[in-house]
Amino acid sequence: MTSRDKLDDPESFEKQVAEICSVYRNAQELHEQGVHVMCTDEKTGMQALERKFPTKPSRPGLPELREFEYIRHGTLCLTTNFEVATGRIVAPTLEETRTREQFVAHIDRTMASDPNGQWVFVVDNLDTHKSEELVRYVASAIGDAQDLGTKFKRGILKNRASRTAYLSDEKHRVRFVFTPRHCSWLNQIKLWFSVLARRVLRRGSFTSKADLKERVLAFIDYFNRLLAKPYRWTYAGKVLAA
Repeated sequence: MTSRDKLDDPESFEKQVAEICSVYRNAQELHEQGVHVMCTDEKTGMQALERKFPTKPSRPGLPELREFEYIRHGTLCLTTNFEVATGRIVAPTLEETRTREQFVAHIDRTMASDPNGQWVFVVDNLDTHKSEELVRYVASAIGDAQDLGTKFKRGILKNRASRTAYLSDEKHRVRFVFTPRHCSWLNQIKLWFSVLARRVLRRGSFTSKADLKERVLAFIDYFNRLLAKPYRWTYAGKVLAA
């Protein structure tokens, strides 16, 4: 899908893409300086589906037989971070909903390992990622005591644009880098979500939401110990040749 930002404001679009690619390119150096670069997003609607009958493993001459009927046990939302410099999954949060308050709580849990450190979060344009609650949290975290204004009326909190500008301020030690609209694929966490889907979700059978949560967290632990490595990001923001 073509980004609306690219159509409406090509110059701004190219600037956003270049900033994200620059963050990725410098992530290792920033990591060595103590700056945490995280790709953050939610994977919603993870279904706890239980196959009505067990899968029959493949045998000589016969393929695996997987039951197509299933029992629904509800859904979970995974909010987590992909650390660009190491490829590790950091501070996974699994809940039934994704509210503005829950996203702020997730960011707080993420920063708990280094509450006074420098943090860069790459996120998409979801309202949850530009909320009044998040602005107030960041202001508190960086010790900014100024009047933030009033939502819909004045100041930093007035609208999405003013909140976005504050959250992405490069002078802040905690800041957010936003992907252009319809360009969430620029967020590296999307690549890891596809790994989770292939390795755990697509072929799994889960007896409950608790079972789904346990197995997702177990896979994350396994992934971090044995598989984690930074992605080799080669896209530089330019249109690929045909």
